[in-house]
Amino acid sequence: MSEITRDVLIIGAGAAGLTAANDLRKAGLSVAVLEARDRVGGRLWTDVIDGAMLEIGGQWVSPDQDALKEAIEELGLETYSRYREGDSVYVGPDGKTHRFTGEMFPVAPETEAEIARITDILDALVAEIEPDRPWAHPNAEEWDSVTWDAWLRQQTDDDEAVRNLAFATGSAMLTKPTHAFSLLQSLLMAASAGSYSNLVDADFILDKRVVGGLQQVPLRLAERLGDDVLLNQPVRSLEWSDAGVVATTDDVTVRARHAILAHAPVLYSRIAFVPPLPRRQHQLHQHLSMGFVIKVHAVYDRPFWREQGLSGTAFSPYELVHEAYDNTNHGDERGTLVGFVSDANADGVFELSAEERKERILESLSHYYGPEAKNTVVYYESDWGSEEWTRGAYAASFDMGGLHRYGADLRTAVGPIHFACSDIAGAGYQHVDGAIRMGHLVASDIVDASRETGAVESSS
Repeated sequence: MSEITRDVLIIGAGAAGLTAANDLRKAGLSVAVLEARDRVGGRLWTDVIDGAMLEIGGQWVSPDQDALKEAIEELGLETYSRYREGDSVYVGPDGKTHRFTGEMFPVAPETEAEIARITDILDALVAEIEPDRPWAHPNAEEWDSVTWDAWLRQQTDDDEAVRNLAFATGSAMLTKPTHAFSLLQSLLMAASAGSYSNLVDADFILDKRVVGGLQQVPLRLAERLGDDVLLNQPVRSLEWSDAGVVATTDDVTVRARHAILAHAPVLYSRIAFVPPLPRRQHQLHQHLSMGFVIKVHAVYDRPFWREQGLSGTAFSPYELVHEAYDNTNHGDERGTLVGFVSDANADGVFELSAEERKERILESLSHYYGPEAKNTVVYYESDWGSEEWTRGAYAASFDMGGLHRYGADLRTAVGPIHFACSDIAGAGYQHVDGAIRMGHLVASDIVDASRETGAVESSS
């Protein structure tokens, strides 16, 4: 077994870990990045499946995601806008397909009025929330003790309005049933995007993509680190003390003064900590869990929906595929749709055979786009729940009551051990932007601590 010594050890070669590693190197500190997978990128993964380039993981860039946009520009990458010309499609409770333009679903006037009224209430509540400190709000405990579904149903008895409002943070973002998380968790999700209105605006949240795929961000960050990124190295144990850390994989031992855990919190327990983490962290980490969503990629010989005057954007809280978009790659003659099957719907489809699951999912897509949606040339399901080193998607969130109870300790360092990932971000929570922000933040904390001890020279 080889042994190396560095200033900082980073566990996880996703956007957070690689951002932190690059910042630390620029500050004059040496790093080693240990990654359990055989690739870098974490929940960013661009791959070619049956000849089609697919974004198996995260892919979109929003106007407010300054940290991600800066990284894309600094790395010399280009972006392009998601196709959105033409009508969107909504399937209502009667199963009928309705075409529409604009942000508001084509619902009855009274339902539209309820959606608008409650959206205004939510925007006002979100404006009071600090994304980095949602637990600090005077009403945090109260808001964390009522489920998202129950709160919405307190506001209105219009079921269609509730389902459409709930969808934005439930199926679409936190990817858990709406009775499984709190109003406070939902408000944080909205606050991380600037407002609830931003969160429900597909043209805002799903604005641009990176030419060639978003995984290029971590790939290019990793290139700069060269041999300091070690793949296929799951960390088995992490010894820690005031003197530093010793990480052990099956092949290598790394000694460092600091460690950054830059992966999903649900994987902290895969590492044997010596001594164990403090009681507070043991409790905290048990109250975080991943949501679950299947990302469905359907590739066609051409983007046939555009011929019908459709943008490809589709929604329905009544469909198996609750949302779908035109995901055609830059410069590609073929057309690609991406759809999402979330939370309890996703549970059920894995009880089916692969063929029956595909048939049901494409049937749902055909309710939006017509029978031609069943004629794919490539079909692929991103199943992050089966990924050993992820275990769900998109990210982790607290169970009922957990956010106000434990949130303040999410990022608290334990001796030389620091934490950074999108799951614990404020702005950019659950997004690549949040991962990059956390990477910058934790690197800055370590650089500041190192300057105090004289390990790096101050630039001032």
